[in-house]
Amino acid sequence: MVGLEIIPIGTIFAVLTNQVLRTASAAADVLIGKESFKILSKHLLDIVPVLKELQLQELNESQAARAALESLESDVKRANNLVEKYRNRGKFYLLVKCRYIVGEVEQVTRDIGKSLAALSLANTEVLTRISDQVDRLQNEMQRVEFEASQSQLQIVEKLDYALREQKLDQAFANDMLEEIARAVGVPVEPSEIGKELASIRKEKEEAANRKERAEYIFLEQIIELLSRADAARDYEGVKKQYFERVQAIERYDSRETYISPFNPFLCSITGAVMVDPVSLCTGTTCERSAIEDWFHNGNRTDPETYEVLEDTTLRSNTPLRQSIEEWRELNYCLAIRSIRENLITNYEVHESLSLMQALMRENSINKDWLSIGGVTDVVIYILGNSNYKEAKLRILITLKDIVEGHAINKDKVAESHGWDQIICCLGSDSSISKAAIDLLYELLQARSGWNECFCKNLSENQNAIPFLVALLKGSDNDSAEAAEKILTELFRINEDSITTAARFGWYKPLVDRMIQEPDSRIAMAKCIVNLELNLLELKELGEEGVITPLLEMLSGNIESKDLSLSALVKLAACHPNKRIIAESGGIPLILDLTFSTRMRKFVTIKCCEILENLSSDEDGIDLFVDREGNQLELDSIITNLLALQQTNGVSLILPLLDDSDSEIRETAINLLFLFSQHEPDGVVEYLFRPRRLEALIGFLEDDENDNVRMAAAGLLANLPKSERELTMKLIELGGLDAIISILKTGTMEAKENALSALFRFTDPTNIDSQRDLVKRGIYPLLVNFLNTGSVTAKARAAAFIADLSMSTPKLTFVSKSPSCWFFKSSRVPLCSAHGSICSVATTFCLIEANALPGLIKLLHGEVHATAYEAIQTLSTLVLEDFPQRGAIVLHKNNAITPLLEILNWGSDSLKAEALGLLEKVFVSKEMVENYGITARLRLISITEMNIYGDGHLRRKAAKVLSLLERYSRSSSSAVSGVPE
Repeated sequence: MVGLEIIPIGTIFAVLTNQVLRTASAAADVLIGKESFKILSKHLLDIVPVLKELQLQELNESQAARAALESLESDVKRANNLVEKYRNRGKFYLLVKCRYIVGEVEQVTRDIGKSLAALSLANTEVLTRISDQVDRLQNEMQRVEFEASQSQLQIVEKLDYALREQKLDQAFANDMLEEIARAVGVPVEPSEIGKELASIRKEKEEAANRKERAEYIFLEQIIELLSRADAARDYEGVKKQYFERVQAIERYDSRETYISPFNPFLCSITGAVMVDPVSLCTGTTCERSAIEDWFHNGNRTDPETYEVLEDTTLRSNTPLRQSIEEWRELNYCLAIRSIRENLITNYEVHESLSLMQALMRENSINKDWLSIGGVTDVVIYILGNSNYKEAKLRILITLKDIVEGHAINKDKVAESHGWDQIICCLGSDSSISKAAIDLLYELLQARSGWNECFCKNLSENQNAIPFLVALLKGSDNDSAEAAEKILTELFRINEDSITTAARFGWYKPLVDRMIQEPDSRIAMAKCIVNLELNLLELKELGEEGVITPLLEMLSGNIESKDLSLSALVKLAACHPNKRIIAESGGIPLILDLTFSTRMRKFVTIKCCEILENLSSDEDGIDLFVDREGNQLELDSIITNLLALQQTNGVSLILPLLDDSDSEIRETAINLLFLFSQHEPDGVVEYLFRPRRLEALIGFLEDDENDNVRMAAAGLLANLPKSERELTMKLIELGGLDAIISILKTGTMEAKENALSALFRFTDPTNIDSQRDLVKRGIYPLLVNFLNTGSVTAKARAAAFIADLSMSTPKLTFVSKSPSCWFFKSSRVPLCSAHGSICSVATTFCLIEANALPGLIKLLHGEVHATAYEAIQTLSTLVLEDFPQRGAIVLHKNNAITPLLEILNWGSDSLKAEALGLLEKVFVSKEMVENYGITARLRLISITEMNIYGDGHLRRKAAKVLSLLERYSRSSSSAVSGVPE
């Protein structure tokens, strides 16, 4: 009081006003009881004008005025202390104390209102102008009623009930902790929960120092309850507790798996081991739920002694509950020890896994203890080494239970070999792969979303993405959905994952990334260029929308142009994509680049390749339109292309092959390949110059650059095969070996060109050169192409086999005279088609090479190019001298029926080829008897439907039909007894 009388009253008002403003501002930052603190803050701000008004007027310097001012200052200081007290407290602590905090705020607000009323009375004449405002404010403040939010009150009431009833089971603790954390915005992560519990422990210690026993006990109970939750566990503490229990069971024999419960552990009503034991006034102990039911049913006696109870109060028996918990934990450790030994020594997987799951269901602490005890590591080892489907399935399901919602166990599995074992299981049958992806999905989850570290590791595993893509395309919807979610996250973290997925047939993410993120287009275009894509895959890329961003890349830098054009060259090989390029306005863009004098040569060449692909179909000219669909002026385009060819002739390109820049050399060989399709003679002349052939072979051997190998093989294929000297020189310098190497390891485009180039080494008139190729192992490669190659590769492989098969009759050892067969030893098997001792190495026999199934398969595909070559090759088996043998071989291998079907779907040229082979086959009466009826119907159809068509085809059909009729007349004559 003395201090205030000394200080000028104006100064006091200034200090008080600042104090009020600071307190009002700080009150807005308190997290719990926000509404109460917000109202306090508002009222404090409303007081500021009153204080400023008093400062401006001549104030009453009476004792009453100073006393009122002192009281107001004291109350504002209390409010400020209250705000500071709770502004930086732990969120859990603030929630459990919310009712008390709100009560404190309410009281200090009312006290400030009273002090304001006293100050107003002491200065009535000064505050006349704002008296109504002051009266309203002090009345409001003195009558405030604050209450915590309904959601907070519900949590606090639930907490009070749990403490009152000693409800300490783990499931309740988990729920309670999650509710509190959710209410105050704290992540349910052990680290965050640990901070909040540490804050409550600090408050408990401070309560002990203040000797506030009730507060100390309350906070201690809160800590005891919440510490039982999974997320609140201190892992080191859990580990220590486990090893203490393990030490305790060491006195039990290793065969012991269970400690029987002591009698005091058993409920006197149910006879079962108690979970929440409570004591009656008589000292009898029961399970809480059991005795509550006992009373509910009208009983008022002791269930053990049947003594009438005067007092039915239930008291929690904490010491007994702790003893029971310790007994259970000892049994958990015995079970874990037994499980581990059984898994290691006996591989008793099913029983052990069932017991593990039961332990985890009973108490989630066993998730920790199973891992600490080494059981998880043993299970993962078995997963990688077991060949039993059921065992793998059960292990995957159990591992998911172990890691579910458990960050530490997830880390353990990820750090062990579990990662690889789980990924391998993704490629198993549907049930195992589903369990594996469910486990993998759980491993990748953190409480706040995806575990980015794990996702990054997964994206770098070479097997993960192929398996995930396979599951995405599989029939199980749940697995496909999980796989897509995982892949989407991997793509977000690691862009390389997108290109990996594309390599295994999922193109949509690649296209989406190109459309949505221009900065990623270079990487995605590189992927397209490097992929080996068939026509269906190229079509899919076009349908997904890849062409538009590729065309947009043409306006970028030189790398962007290069990659875009390279990708468009591939895409333009597919007919549906050609129309998309045209409709997207791509033709004018490509023409502009083609004729630009400022463009680098390789850009011009790639543009020409695209234009060549676009114009290769019958309707190719129709595609030369602008974005609006208007036809471009073809005359000027042709004139410019002719001028371009003259400017960039072969003579200008050849010297670039010697350039020191590898990129220029690559461009040059690609250009030379294109020109060789039109001017091969000039190229041959160049190759005979010093070191030129060596350079070409160097390109063929460059296994690090697929484009160069493809172009070099294509160049060689285009050169005249009559240049025998060139062929021999290539063999001498290792060119043939390089070609065969491409057939083994090159891209499909390179393999196609290599097959074409190989024809110069297989002249049917030069058996020695053919024998050389067979010795080098060409036959298995050709047979493989029949089954796995592209359409072009299949056709070329079939034609190549035909060349070799044409030489087989010249290489047979046995005379073709039937009289010689009788004397041939029956112990040596003869070829069914050639009547000789055949082999791949000596006679080039396609039957011995196992080429026949692949060739016949080509007849079924309804692809003209491959069927045509297959027919020509199969014709080499039906020899002129002994057609029956070859016909029987074709019959036994089911080749005749698809041959007849070609007469329905084939082009005229293909039908003509089929008729040529059928003419040879139907020399055999047996073949006519087997296929005559079917063949006759199709042959008649050809002769009748082609009256105004191809006379050559009708004549061939009529000739085959005459063979059928001849044998039919012969059969009829034999039946009637009339000589023919």
